[in-house]
Amino acid sequence: MHEKSKTLSLKKPEVFFLSFAGVGFIPKAPGTFGTLAILPFLYLLGESKIPVFFVIPLLVIVTAVSCYLADSLQRSYQIHDPSWIVMDEVLGMTVAWLFIGNHSLLSLAVLFALFRFFDIIKIGPVAYFDRMKHGAGTILDDIFAGLFAGIVFTFLRLAAPNLFP
Repeated sequence: MHEKSKTLSLKKPEVFFLSFAGVGFIPKAPGTFGTLAILPFLYLLGESKIPVFFVIPLLVIVTAVSCYLADSLQRSYQIHDPSWIVMDEVLGMTVAWLFIGNHSLLSLAVLFALFRFFDIIKIGPVAYFDRMKHGAGTILDDIFAGLFAGIVFTFLRLAAPNLFP
């Protein structure tokens, strides 16, 4: 369906939020830019040494709010999974980040590549949620892509402990 981008406004809090402060309106590869946009925050979060168990409740709340807002907007505009919604990439990359361990730039780069790979190829539950005609599907497919990326990254860390301490 056609995205009614002419009637969308970043002045609407839900559009501002789901587009990650407008990043989703970058014309080329908004999902990739949404994933890139969260990386500095994740790096700083990792450097702050905040325990992961403090991040998880916030991640769950933001995911639930994102599912609700995505569904509401998609119904209002009669669209399905518009490319300007990049909060799903932001959340998916954050889920993958939970697995990172050392928070090095190399680890973030590898995790970024793995997340984009699983977000694009859409295997298993990623494909299932991607096909859902509900806002939850828009968000949850990337949550599962993040889980797959994190799990594969964990295996890479085990296989190459000197590279990913």
